[in-house]
Amino acid sequence: MPPLPPTLFDNPRLLADIGGTYARFTLEVAPGVFEHAASLRCAEHVDFYATVKAYIAGLPAAASIGQIKNAAIAIATPVAGDRVQMTNYHWQFSIEQMRERLQFDNLVVVNDFTALAMALPSLLPQQRRQVGGGAALPRSVVGLIGAGSGLGVSGLIPANDGWVALGTEGGHASFSPHDERELAILQYAWQFHPHVSFERLVSGPGIELIYRALAARAGGPAEALSAPAITTRALDGSDAVCVEVIDAFCGMLGTAAANLAVTQGAFGGIYIGGGIVPRLGSFFDRSMFRQRFEDKGRFADYMKGIPTFVITTDSATLVGVSVILAAQLRTLDSAQGSAILSQVRRARINLSPAEQRVADHVLAHPRSTLNDPIAQIARAAEVSQPTVIRFCRSLGCEGLSDFKLRLASGLTGTMPVTHTQVTGEDTMLELGVKVLGNTASAILQVRDHLNRETIDRAVQLISAALRVEFYAVGHYSVVADDAQFKFLRMGVSSVSYTVPRLQTLAANLLRPDVVAVVISSSGRVNELLEVVEKAHELGATVIAITASQSPLARKADLALIVDHVEDIATQVPMISRILHLLMIDILVVGVSMRRGAHNLPLLGTDATAALDEARPTPPIATAASPGVSAAGALAHITSHSS
Repeated sequence: MPPLPPTLFDNPRLLADIGGTYARFTLEVAPGVFEHAASLRCAEHVDFYATVKAYIAGLPAAASIGQIKNAAIAIATPVAGDRVQMTNYHWQFSIEQMRERLQFDNLVVVNDFTALAMALPSLLPQQRRQVGGGAALPRSVVGLIGAGSGLGVSGLIPANDGWVALGTEGGHASFSPHDERELAILQYAWQFHPHVSFERLVSGPGIELIYRALAARAGGPAEALSAPAITTRALDGSDAVCVEVIDAFCGMLGTAAANLAVTQGAFGGIYIGGGIVPRLGSFFDRSMFRQRFEDKGRFADYMKGIPTFVITTDSATLVGVSVILAAQLRTLDSAQGSAILSQVRRARINLSPAEQRVADHVLAHPRSTLNDPIAQIARAAEVSQPTVIRFCRSLGCEGLSDFKLRLASGLTGTMPVTHTQVTGEDTMLELGVKVLGNTASAILQVRDHLNRETIDRAVQLISAALRVEFYAVGHYSVVADDAQFKFLRMGVSSVSYTVPRLQTLAANLLRPDVVAVVISSSGRVNELLEVVEKAHELGATVIAITASQSPLARKADLALIVDHVEDIATQVPMISRILHLLMIDILVVGVSMRRGAHNLPLLGTDATAALDEARPTPPIATAASPGVSAAGALAHITSHSS
């Protein structure tokens, strides 16, 4: 009798594997059943949120709209707490804020190698390939290592009926050379990096570094080859240096894997993942990897008993993150939610019938209760507003706001900051809380989207300019005036133009040693777009503070993105103007820090040459200025006097 098909989930689960180059997505519609797989280039999307939305937009309507309630993300960076900042890419975000924006009930984010480790017990024989001898001991520690854009290291420890995954940064352990060739590679790397880790060499960028080192050692010129090109030449045998590079890479990986095995006591085997080794195929099997793995002197026999496997399936990380999400959901179900919800369940029997209806509504809709106004909660529970207040006080809360704070903390472990609609039924206190909360939410969202390299470049350009001119119109004129005042206080020659006629006259006087900062929330003001065109015609550099994907962002040499849309037909664009003012503060603090770090006058005698060196060329350069970082500028804003 054929096995029964797996039971479909009530709602499909979104799974993702986020690396520095690609973001891979799928929907899990039943246990282990994946559909609608897609791989999106990270560089084609402004941030993590935009990438997820792009994937969801491409799904069939029945699979996406309002259907996805739970999601799990494996990402190539350490994950500790709510804040996620990728190591080898500029994306960063708050897990809780992202869950709210995507309207998921649960969002789990874990390190990609932690997820891959959790998939190892589920791998089928055809999804792995053994290299060398040895046999795994059941219910023993399992090690995991893999090279891609970096070097990931993890492991599994048996615990009761399951496994505990190790989240490590073992790839940053110091590299140790095995022979004269590797010593020469290390000495070459030392010219550029004071600390050389295994990740520095056993990775995609590491292959390129090894190639340059061995080309220099051979006395020949090094071509500008990428890691894939080097690998291709090695596999087809067309370039002797490339063959030697991949051979050295495999040997170094053998040493790193052996160190992991003896450190963990990994008698369950060492698994090799990542994007590089599976592509090497039989070359890797014939390489010196296994020989180097066993080359532990007195512990050679110890190492020979530990098997090594190459993971051959490309869906293993998604399988692992599915396992983690399922475990998380089981935990939530068994715990039956937060402490305050448990208190509601216990207290329900002692409540009045009307208060019980409030309790039933909260238990059925805990997340919507967080943002719904009291009138909406009362209508949904079919009670009066005073009954809602009595319900909250019967649980020991001072009122609805206090109850919501406890509910938010219990549901997520963090305090969610979201946009909340102001209504005519709000009290003055509730109105004030919502206005401040909405502003704080917008600020945090902009913070999550900041690009460190872009801010560093903007600071570098402004620091090198002979003069900085600020252009804005309408509600944002005050932002330009504020910028002029702050930069003049620092001794930077600056001026603001907020009248279209004067802007046209001033733009005709721009020159290559001047930076024009154009400020516009929509990025679609014709007068400002004409300023940009004139600036480029005269050789000036344009920095835009504007919305992503706007005409201004596309025309500028550099764009600092502020995405916040307000209905200007019904209200003054208050929040977005605050966001633009804060972006000016970031630039002011950044320039101040860079000026102090380099101990140089802000206006040099050769400003034009400095600007030529600093000005980005399409595509925009991403090398960070050594004097200031976006994070450093943000950290100092609160202490900067305006």
